[in-house]
Amino acid sequence: MLTRAFIGFGANLGDPFASMSHALKALAALPDTRITACSSFYRSAPLGVSSPQPDYINAVIALDTGLSAQALLDALLSIESDGGRRRTAALAPRPIDLDLLLHGESVVQSPTLTLPHPRLHQRAFVLLPLAEIAPALSIPGHGPVSSLLEKVKDQRVVRVPDIDPKNHASNAEPAE
Repeated sequence: MLTRAFIGFGANLGDPFASMSHALKALAALPDTRITACSSFYRSAPLGVSSPQPDYINAVIALDTGLSAQALLDALLSIESDGGRRRTAALAPRPIDLDLLLHGESVVQSPTLTLPHPRLHQRAFVLLPLAEIAPALSIPGHGPVSSLLEKVKDQRVVRVPDIDPKNHASNAEPAE
């Protein structure tokens, strides 16, 4: 049985578009997994950091997977590592960041995994691309994406023009 999962992508070091290409290829190669959609790219300022950092490039990827939430998270961490991510400090700049946002309707609270992602409902850079590919989605425990977006409208998030992420995901189809 396949589960619809949503992955948040972010990068603010190196070439974020090459990092996205790497992530999409690695996700597409996971067993029993198929990418179904990829949002446009968005630029956003880093949140919660005290020292200056470059803006992030963000997107959301939808996929159908037979992997459990924990197995998918483990795969995401491996893809990040292969993409040059080193976890040196919280909120440090990074060449690739992959967050498991949702895994079906799962609600999980464990030492290694929290679903839905604990800050997803507070981040316009996640909600805007999520609403683009799954406008009717409701976040367990938080409600519809559309109403959550209203609460973060003061966060600066700008669509990156003229870059089509579909060029990075040859097997992507629109999400439900």
